[in-house]
Amino acid sequence: MKDDATIWISGTVHNIFSIGQILMELGFKILNIITWEKTNPPPNFSCRYFTHSTEQIIWARKTEKIPHYFNYELMKKLNGNKQMKDVWRLPAIALWEKSCGKHPTQKPLSVLTRLILASTKPNFWILDPFTGSSTTGIAANLANRKFLVIDLQEEYLILSKKRKMEIEDPKIATKFRKKIEGFIDNSQLKLFLIEESKTDYGCELEF
Repeated sequence: MKDDATIWISGTVHNIFSIGQILMELGFKILNIITWEKTNPPPNFSCRYFTHSTEQIIWARKTEKIPHYFNYELMKKLNGNKQMKDVWRLPAIALWEKSCGKHPTQKPLSVLTRLILASTKPNFWILDPFTGSSTTGIAANLANRKFLVIDLQEEYLILSKKRKMEIEDPKIATKFRKKIEGFIDNSQLKLFLIEESKTDYGCELEF
């Protein structure tokens, strides 16, 4: 990681507290712990405890003193021009996101797209060392960021490659951008990316 880089780690009550403790021991500064509230959580069939409807996502930077990038204005805009809180109500994985296959812990593009837009600029490199089905990478590429993938399971690397090839079709990429939730309407993400590209590069990207 670069000195001004940040890291996102998702987990549940089974491991998120241990991860937070390890990060602090390593010198990371925890910026937020996002609570992702799933609007459509799977039911609790045992009926012996409350339905698990949330996951936690730690956002931390590498060092205490070196500042990090945060697109505060965009997050505020997505939240009706009010400061965005650390509780996000977004849907769980949808069927259209499994068109090339599925992974047992696959995350939705809606969640990954938001955290990428919040903490990176266009053309930034994003690394996921436990990539699974590479939802991080698909979200990164749809948002005009670069992505590096690592995983031990060859079957999931094959799945990742299929998903990458899928969005190389401009029509499919456009359709996916429209389906990503957490925006005011299905054109807001596209319009933001066009405006962002002008600001950073002085040229408009094609969509």
